[in-house]
Amino acid sequence: MEELMRILKEVKPGLEFEGRTDLATSHDLDSFDIISLVSELNDQLDIDIPVEEIVAENFDSVEAIQKLIESCE
Repeated sequence: MEELMRILKEVKPGLEFEGRTDLATSHDLDSFDIISLVSELNDQLDIDIPVEEIVAENFDSVEAIQKLIESCE
């Protein structure tokens, strides 16, 4: 989770992530941010997030993103 938080802060500095459940649906993480995040996660964590998993509900909270990462490991 620590590494995920570091990557999130690199992709979207200044955004509060903890306790949020609407990061993507509120557009605080827009489509460009999500694509950038997926790219960073794939590169830095050596995973492959399938395109069909790039949906808002998988990016609405830190917990959802962590669960997505774990499913791709």
